[in-house]
Amino acid sequence: MDPMPSVLPDGEPVPEDGALPASALVGAGERPLGFYLHVPYCATRCGYCDFNTYTATELRSSGGVLASRDNYAGTLAEEVRLARKVLGDDPRPVRTVFVGGGTPTLLAAADLVRMLAAVREEFGLAEDAEVTTEANPESVDPAYLAELRAGGFNRISFGMQSARQHVLKVLDRTHTPGRPEACVAEARAAGFDHVNLDLIYGTPGESDDDWRASLDAALGAGPDHISAYALIVEEGTGLARRIRRGEVPMTDDDAHADRYLIADEMLSAAGFDWYEVSNWSTTEAGRCLHNELYWRGADWWGAGPGAHSHVGGVRWWNVKHPGAYAGALAAGRSPGAGRELLSEEDRRVERILLELRLREGCPVELLKPGGRAAAERAVADGLLEPQAYAGRGRAVLTLRGRLLADAVVRDLVD
Repeated sequence: MDPMPSVLPDGEPVPEDGALPASALVGAGERPLGFYLHVPYCATRCGYCDFNTYTATELRSSGGVLASRDNYAGTLAEEVRLARKVLGDDPRPVRTVFVGGGTPTLLAAADLVRMLAAVREEFGLAEDAEVTTEANPESVDPAYLAELRAGGFNRISFGMQSARQHVLKVLDRTHTPGRPEACVAEARAAGFDHVNLDLIYGTPGESDDDWRASLDAALGAGPDHISAYALIVEEGTGLARRIRRGEVPMTDDDAHADRYLIADEMLSAAGFDWYEVSNWSTTEAGRCLHNELYWRGADWWGAGPGAHSHVGGVRWWNVKHPGAYAGALAAGRSPGAGRELLSEEDRRVERILLELRLREGCPVELLKPGGRAAAERAVADGLLEPQAYAGRGRAVLTLRGRLLADAVVRDLVD
């Protein structure tokens, strides 16, 4: 999970120096601080992808040396230095760093290490900081992974998606089946403490047996974390156009539910525990702490084109195009495109939306009378755990509730 929607919302202007309201840092010492570093480059565009990414051809057609990935690490480091100015004497060391994309590993390993070094130099890293990068299986080798590990990365997430070639073809994924599993072994040999594999289920043309084969392959590789996401077909993507033309079928909701149940059964049997609706790990230490910052409403600075940030109830987002992003920083301006100040009600609703997805659930005290009545109905309908609701005052999803999580949330925020 990274904060990179392709369409930016409306909002009020961001000050040229990026300054935050004084209220944003009230109580900051009680909240962890993370950094998301966005790398907006991809070798090719996957048919299902709706993220803010650019291929080399797209950047050439838009013109401008500022959009080049060759000097991107230095440009992003400028935003990290801006963050230090904006956050002032905030003493918090950074608890998590997550490099996402795009395809971060299209950059040289030295560039990713340089970006991390900027965070370390400006803020310092917590002693037990989690430092993750996403990686395309075809864009790394043992030497690349060893350089990342030596540079301070201790967690890596490989985009596997599927073990079936025909499924990968529909997704426009270019890696060879079997390569993600080999990457897990290479990452372990390089000394990575934690390794994740990302899977997608519900691709048009995928069968239950295809999905079981993908899970078998992922489990056989030996990661300590697996993410399994239902394919969402976003408007404007190549896959959406293919479905509209009738070239591939749309997967229905029942198939998505069946695949989720298969995933939970197989992962649980292999010693993985769910801790968020789409995420399983073998140990508590194997959880993605950076994503937990998002789900728990902590503070994070998102650096890079289109990246979103949140500090103390202030949310803002950067300009999308790499050229415009680099141009703003070169001119000494914040690359922020807009921001919003969240009200107490906004923050209450967001806590329910996000925390309900966690195994610990959300506190019942966040619910208004209508939401509490809905929670009681959900308990009766087998969507919320009755013991947690009655004993600890928390709304915790059952397995059936996880299948209907979006509907449950809509009722609880009433």
